[in-house]
Amino acid sequence: MVDIHPALAERLTALEREFEAAEAALLDPSVLANHTLVRDHSLKRSSLFPLVRAWRALQSAQARIRESDALLKTESDEDLRDLARAERAEALQSLSDLTEEVKQRLVRSEDDAVGALILEIRAGVGGDEAALFAGDLLDMYSQFASGRSWLMESLEQVPGEQGGVRVAIMSVEGEGAWSSLGYEGGTHQVKRVPATETKGRVHTSTATVAVLPQPREVEIDLNPADVKEMITTATGPGGQNVNKVSTAVHLIHEPTGTEVRMQDTKSQSQNRQKAWKLLQARLFESQRRADEAARAAERSAMIGTGSRAEKIRTYRWKESLVMDHRLGRSFPLQPVLSGGLDSIVEALTELDVARRLESM
Repeated sequence: MVDIHPALAERLTALEREFEAAEAALLDPSVLANHTLVRDHSLKRSSLFPLVRAWRALQSAQARIRESDALLKTESDEDLRDLARAERAEALQSLSDLTEEVKQRLVRSEDDAVGALILEIRAGVGGDEAALFAGDLLDMYSQFASGRSWLMESLEQVPGEQGGVRVAIMSVEGEGAWSSLGYEGGTHQVKRVPATETKGRVHTSTATVAVLPQPREVEIDLNPADVKEMITTATGPGGQNVNKVSTAVHLIHEPTGTEVRMQDTKSQSQNRQKAWKLLQARLFESQRRADEAARAAERSAMIGTGSRAEKIRTYRWKESLVMDHRLGRSFPLQPVLSGGLDSIVEALTELDVARRLESM
């Protein structure tokens, strides 16, 4: 019989209670009247449902094995004993399969529960070509998000002089958003002939991607008194209001020195709301990295740290291939650029799960 470690069983039981609490909350009229609470509890329930279903099936298989063992000890009728042995063998196989499924779902449960993130894309080395490539990445993620019915909202965009973007900061919300895009952090490299190249030479340019889980307000201890807020006029292109109306918001979290500037809209209140959202995400990510240093080290061994200095993927136009360096595998270029990241995400998830299971 497959044994379940007591600590593992305790963790699964606790998650089952969280699932039941989320289900109960969704029947509470006071919760149903609050859109944010409904979203949060619905996400919690949907993210835990596959794990809880497998855990309950596992417990059922254990019960069937105990019943078969009890029958084999007391029953003398050989036909009934044969049925008990067959039932036990079937339940034992189910138990083995379900134990593996539960472990895999458990190591992903925290990631699956994060339903919102901040995606930052910045042009790296390569001048105008880097900005064009950053724009390609923004289009790729936008199509990927659209295909999964996620909500993707622009927090800030700085266009490149010849097209593309120098900076794009996006808010992404939806079930599975973090567990799918969490592997995208790092340096993306492109090798292609730029449109401005007259001699047909291949240039190498880069763009960096950062993916920050977006916390709910209750998940991070952010004292407004620690934040210095300044309202200024916007800078750069943007029409008649630029440099005339004070709508840009500049936040400084004084204990850490973390700064956020937001001038994406002409509304001061909207810019303030977006600035605080981004500040929370950056502080949460810093706190998360400190609190989970051990887990981050385990993940980086196989998947990567998500550091901006780390080259994770190369997009080769001449060969029409995308090489993911963590996987050591290549994928067709055009489907990936059109938002077809599913194969890459699935492969990275398998690697991540395998590495985490080794450490359990």
